[in-house]
This record gives sequence, C-alpha cells and structure tokens, in this order.
Amino acid sequence: MDSYVTTTRLISKEEDVTPAVLAAMEATSDPRFKEIITSLVRHLHAFLREVRPTEAEYEKGLQILNAIGQQTDNAHNEAVLICDVLGASTLIDLINNDGMQGETMSALLGPFYRGSAPDCEFGDTIARSTTSGDPLVLKGRVLDVNGEPIAGATLDVWQASPDGLYENQDKDQADFNLRGKFVSDENGNYLIRTVKPAGYPVPVHTTTGDLLRAQKRTPMRPAHVHFIVSAPEHKTLITQIFADTDEAMVNDVVFGAKEQIAGDLELRETPSAEYPDVATPFYTCTYDFILKPGEPRFPEPPIKGKVS
Repeated sequence: MDSYVTTTRLISKEEDVTPAVLAAMEATSDPRFKEIITSLVRHLHAFLREVRPTEAEYEKGLQILNAIGQQTDNAHNEAVLICDVLGASTLIDLINNDGMQGETMSALLGPFYRGSAPDCEFGDTIARSTTSGDPLVLKGRVLDVNGEPIAGATLDVWQASPDGLYENQDKDQADFNLRGKFVSDENGNYLIRTVKPAGYPVPVHTTTGDLLRAQKRTPMRPAHVHFIVSAPEHKTLITQIFADTDEAMVNDVVFGAKEQIAGDLELRETPSAEYPDVATPFYTCTYDFILKPGEPRFPEPPIKGKVS
C-alpha cells in the first residue's frame, strides 16, 4: 500500500503555502523530477507573489491554458507555437546546444514538423504538387567535426510554401508537399531540389495570435528551410537554413534566426549544364552540415497529419 506525506499544520496565511506544498512533495522518488517540480513550485509561487493577480485575472489565465489544449489537434500544436513566440523553445535549444564544439548551430524544431516524410533519391524535388516560387537547389556535405565526410547521413527536410503555409495547414497542397528525407552519398554529399522559401506569419487565429496582438508584435518568420540531420554515433542536429534580410532575421517572432545558419543564395539566370532540368531563373545554396559525436535522439513530431 502506498504511503503518503502529510503536512504538520494547517495553512493560515500567505507565507504558509509554499513550504506546505514543498513538504507535500518531499517524498518524490525520482531525483530529477523532484528537482524540476520543486523549482517550478518555488518560481510559480514567487511569480504570483510578485504580480499579485486578481481572482478574475487568475481565472483568465486558466482559461488561456485550457484554450491552448483545446486548440491543439492532429494538424496544429498551439502549445509548441506559444512556447516558440515566448522564446522558451529557443532558450531550451541554446541550453542544450551551444554550438561550441565545431558543430553546425542548431535552431528550434518549430510546430510544423510532421515526421514520416517520404524517402527521396539524391537530387529529387520535394515539391509534390504545383508550388509557386523560383526553383532552389540545396547542396553540400555532411561532415564530422574533423572535416571528414559522413556517408549515409539522413537529412529530413521541410518548409512552408512561398504562399506562407506548410502542407499540414493547406488542404490544397499534396500530402507531404515540401517534405522529404534524403541520404548523403559515400562522400557525404547531398542534393535537394525545392523552391525558394518566403517569410510567413505564424498562425494568429488562436491564443498565440491574441498574445501577439496584445503585445503589438509582428507574427512574421524569416524565410527558411528546416533540417534534421542525423547519423549513427553523432548527435542529431535540428536546424534551419535562413534566406532572408538581416531585418527579417532580427525580427523573427520566435527568436530562432541565427547569423551562423544564414544561407547564401546565388541567383542563376541562364541554363546550367550542372542542372539541365531546372528551369531558369533558379537559385542555388551550398551549405555543409557538421555533426559532433554523440547519441542520436529524434524529436517527437508536434503534429501527425494535416487539415481536412
């Protein structure tokens, strides 16, 4: 039979609450969970004492939490989105990935990673339906921190259409449009065909939009392409290649843009013997991904499907 911790006195004043709650959790068996939850209680109670919300404000806060859960479904993850615009996701990213061991700088996963992208051959296009925008050829190598090529690395790629929607948001786009999974060759090379990305607003029809409007903030993200690059015995890299102006990157609504992962897009206005089946004008971007040693770990996809 489980045993339970009991408190030694009744609560009679404000100062009694936090010690009583912490005492009730003292027998938590998992040390890391105990560290996290006790710190959460201390900071939460300190926040409430600092702000001193009214009962009406407290009720409103609970309504917002409930709404975040209710607005999350198979094709939309409101919890991830609001954590992104509050800077929490980028902070977690930088706490766990400082980019100081020679590896490529990481970036947040975002709320639109679906997982289970179709396998693609070297040089395939991920445009699976009619998609606006100039063609873009992404190429480069996957390397270790010593500059040695990594053969057989997996590159999971996804992006929004130039119209500003990921395929999970848009019933008119083909299933898994602008999503694909590639493998580097024996020399670590990869080659991906897609369309030049454009900046887009994050969804603003939900709680996150209410927050941004209240703060008079832009909802815009700079143009980018998402990557998850993985290989055995190397830490999985979650990152983005940015292709936008400095101003757009500085004003990224999710604080995710970093100078180290800005891509250099080259405009090609004449036909190329290297890419004979790519219509002009088109762009190329060469970018090498560098992985550091570690244990591969794959994120849980925030979404599983698309709008119907």
